[in-house]
Amino acid sequence: MSLVRAKKHLGQHFLTDKNIAQKIVESLRPEIGFSEVLEVGPGMGVLTDFLVKKTEYKTSLIDIDGESIEFLHKKYPELKDRIIHGDFLEMDFSKVFQQQFAIIGNFPYNISSQIIFKIIENRAMVPEMVGMFQKEVGERVAAKPGGKEYGILSVLTQAYYKIEYLFTVKPGVFNPPPKVNSGVIRLTRKENTELGCNEKLFFQVVKAAFNQRRKQLRNALSQFQPKGKIDESVLELRAEKLSVEDFVNITQLLEK
Repeated sequence: MSLVRAKKHLGQHFLTDKNIAQKIVESLRPEIGFSEVLEVGPGMGVLTDFLVKKTEYKTSLIDIDGESIEFLHKKYPELKDRIIHGDFLEMDFSKVFQQQFAIIGNFPYNISSQIIFKIIENRAMVPEMVGMFQKEVGERVAAKPGGKEYGILSVLTQAYYKIEYLFTVKPGVFNPPPKVNSGVIRLTRKENTELGCNEKLFFQVVKAAFNQRRKQLRNALSQFQPKGKIDESVLELRAEKLSVEDFVNITQLLEK
């Protein structure tokens, strides 16, 4: 089989280190309640080689690259009905999966945030995700309040998932090597994903607060007319100082 060419416009950097690939796959935990796994952007199947050996779950693949799809069909004829040629971001999960499933992948850097938001939107079906992102993105997802890495992605992901930054991967184990380090993270859905507030408003509040993160909340949230509803000491803070719970509390107060 001829090898697949990495395509810059798809953000492809193929992992070549089998030990790291195995370590990523072993980070999945089917015991938490899933029997199916979707691999996003399998490329030439370095993760797939380990996924297909697992008997605890069935593996499906999705790739937007037609050349990869052709390669994967030849390499894994046993997966022929579970190899999907399509865009993960446009995928309707309910048409493919009848039950909960985990997501795994060496994700393209150029759509990292969109992948995480897609998982958040479909959290009822996705109890776990193990993925490799640009290190900076992995650190942003896992960041705690108070630092410059903490932002919209941190709050919205941590509202529904527990995040673990598992390990860092150097550029030299990819073809072609990226210009930055990569980071592998694991998302595990919280037992209770009900926030206790209007979720649409919660998303709006978080985005408004961080879109003007240098301003005090009094100014960043001015469109919601917070004065008189939220304690003055809170309105003097900036977004990066607030936890998920703080944002939930603010949303509840604005609802009233």
